[in-house]
Amino acid sequence: MATLCRPAVSVPEHVITMEETLDLARTIHADHPQLPLALRLMENTGVRKRHILRPIEETLRHPGFEQRNAVYEAEAKARVPAVIRRALEDAELRASDIDVIIYVSCTGFMMPSLTAWLINTLDFRSDTRQVPIAQLGCAAGGAAINRAHDFCNAYPDANALIVACEFCSLCYQPTDLGVGNLLSNGLFGDGIAAAVMRGKGGTGVALERNGSYLVPETVDWIAYDIRATGFHFKLDKRVPGTMEPLAPALKQLAGQHGWDASDLDFYIIHAGGPRILDDLSKFLGVAPEAFRFSRATLTEYGNIASAVVLDALRRLFDEGGTPDAARGLLAGFGPGITAEMSLGRWTTAESSRSAARVASRGATTTITPKAFIDAYTDSEEPDRAG
Repeated sequence: MATLCRPAVSVPEHVITMEETLDLARTIHADHPQLPLALRLMENTGVRKRHILRPIEETLRHPGFEQRNAVYEAEAKARVPAVIRRALEDAELRASDIDVIIYVSCTGFMMPSLTAWLINTLDFRSDTRQVPIAQLGCAAGGAAINRAHDFCNAYPDANALIVACEFCSLCYQPTDLGVGNLLSNGLFGDGIAAAVMRGKGGTGVALERNGSYLVPETVDWIAYDIRATGFHFKLDKRVPGTMEPLAPALKQLAGQHGWDASDLDFYIIHAGGPRILDDLSKFLGVAPEAFRFSRATLTEYGNIASAVVLDALRRLFDEGGTPDAARGLLAGFGPGITAEMSLGRWTTAESSRSAARVASRGATTTITPKAFIDAYTDSEEPDRAG
């Protein structure tokens, strides 16, 4: 059974607090007719601080999409390798043990993908598969987990590496005065996360089932306007209410597995904002405390897009994990409106080894001499080449 191991997470060194964000908005957009609404929305995000690649003075300047994307590539190459090395170390594997790299990002573009550079730079094998995902936004973290799970189900001895690299500050658009864009200026942060999914062994979440769901007729609720200046974030005012149609999808997936989504031991959820978590608590009928890891990520880092799910999982590890065989749900939400969901149980490396030993003993069949003779005499003469 494939196990999602401890994620490694890194955020940049520059910090901006919510108080500083609100002050900047008041200064830069003093004449904006909807400034009071934008400020209120920002204050209600629950974000206290965010980490960004560049000092805020530099972030507020827009040098053009070409330069922004060059910064994305340079910073990804400078920062991602250390996060990958930590993830490999936590999973007790080497780069040469990895069979597929799933790289997710929606804040910059490279072709070839960063996966090609990583294979050449970090001693991954030349036959390592590459799966770059660029257009699932915040849902991509959950999608990466699910595609890694699918791969390890297809190749039980294989190991997958998940990498999420999101530099949301590079999407800041100083001339875009839409309320959704103004809100994003106070919500999104920068972060990198990586995690290994082991086909066998490892400590973490042993995944058992995954699924996807798209809410019909919502494709324009979360989107990018792609212009000469780069990616402009679009956010429909109906997005905070999307848990009402998505909660049934979570319940259905759990029900198909014989579980009750309202009665699990842990929840690792992408937190686009506090309303998402509040509504999920309401519609699933679980205590708000169940989403404490997601809230902590939102509070301390802001919305770091596809990396949120991995950071929330990292916080579960930091808390000491859960009892063996505890059942949990992981989910990421993003453009579409798309949900990527998975179910699994907490396992340790020792329990994985014990299960493997039991399975190995169970797979061994003892053939008595009489049984062998009876089987031989009842069959045709064997192929002599065999």
